Amino acid sequence: MCEIEAIQNYLIKHNAACIDPKAALIDMDGVLYDSMKNHVEAWYRTLTPMGIRCTRDEFYLHEGRTSSSTIRCLFEKQFDRHLSDEECARIYDIKKRIFAELPEIVPMPGADRMLQRLLANGIRPVLVTGSGQSSLLDRLDRDYPGVFAPDCKVTAFDVKIGKPNPEPYLMGLTKAGVKANEAIVIENAPLGVTAGAAARVFTVAVDTGPIEAQALTEAGADLVYPSMPDFADRVDHLIEILRTTNR
Repeated sequence: MCEIEAIQNYLIKHNAACIDPKAALIDMDGVLYDSMKNHVEAWYRTLTPMGIRCTRDEFYLHEGRTSSSTIRCLFEKQFDRHLSDEECARIYDIKKRIFAELPEIVPMPGADRMLQRLLANGIRPVLVTGSGQSSLLDRLDRDYPGVFAPDCKVTAFDVKIGKPNPEPYLMGLTKAGVKANEAIVIENAPLGVTAGAAARVFTVAVDTGPIEAQALTEAGADLVYPSMPDFADRVDHLIEILRTTNR
């Protein structure tokens, strides 16, 4: 689907006259950092010894959830057992330790250029992540200096429900002080895409992992780009046509 067609479809679907992007609500893992392989490996090494039967590829389908949501979902499915907050915290501590021992994560190629093009177009970046992984959250200001204001971050510590519920993106809209048609979502995972679409925000998916592009479209993405460098190349054009395409 071409960009103009995707924008027109969004406007019709949401009965909106236009999109006037002032903020970009941006996921972290798989968007700003090439981190999903490490997350998947850490979850696999943590949960497999506990009896959770899940392939590494299947863990990608839980991307976007908060840690407690991921743990509860898998234990309820496998054992029909609801874990307490304390049990989830203990399991997540193990996952965090394993994650920290894995090879160092690098910023996603093309992400810095994408952010700089957004800023050049007057778009305010807002972090919206289901992660509570301090080893990455603490790096944001070093790897992307001056991009994310302290009051423009939504993390696992802020939300009660998390993706795929729209709560994180609705909170991101509030922090940015904009309406749904004054923002775009930038995601890479089906659950995050579903959350962005449910918040009625124009949702861009960037296919940075093993998940098929069709799955991102089916999750609700308005547009899917094949890589972060490709999306970075298209940001200027996308913002221009978002601002000039009317219903």
